[in-house]
Amino acid sequence: MYKKLLVPIDGSRTSLLALAQASSLAKLTGASIELLHVVNALEYSNGFESPRAYIEKVRPYFLKVGNTLLDRSRGQLEAQGVIVTTVLLEADGKRVSELIADHATTSLADLIILGTHGRRGVQRLLLGSDAEQVARIAPVPVMLVRDTLEHAVSRTGEQEVIKNNAFHTPTDE
Repeated sequence: MYKKLLVPIDGSRTSLLALAQASSLAKLTGASIELLHVVNALEYSNGFESPRAYIEKVRPYFLKVGNTLLDRSRGQLEAQGVIVTTVLLEADGKRVSELIADHATTSLADLIILGTHGRRGVQRLLLGSDAEQVARIAPVPVMLVRDTLEHAVSRTGEQEVIKNNAFHTPTDE
């Protein structure tokens, strides 16, 4: 069924939940997992660094952070008996969603598994959704994994939110 699962990770809770789902599926199907981390240099740069500082300090730092994330995740999966490869890409001004979809093609992935924050309304409009965009443009099926504890909303009463297993009323946090 599935031979290769592509799992983009960024260290967020939702990407780690996607990683757990991918691990379970890989064990069930015998598939391998390819972990992908896309580094967006704009997240690490303020634009005021000198070119030398960027080359000698900023870029090595974000590459190290990305490789550390990939190495830790690979170690956890290998300890579970899953075959894992890792890839780190630099966005270089491209959309992360496009890089993920393109990589799915070049790596011959059968399925992309990634976390989504499940944003709605204004948050989704302002922050966008890389996961949703991947689902739209990917050349292979996409499994979106959502953190249900953070985003489950009761449709009854005063629309209380379930967060960390406790009810509270939503605020403008």
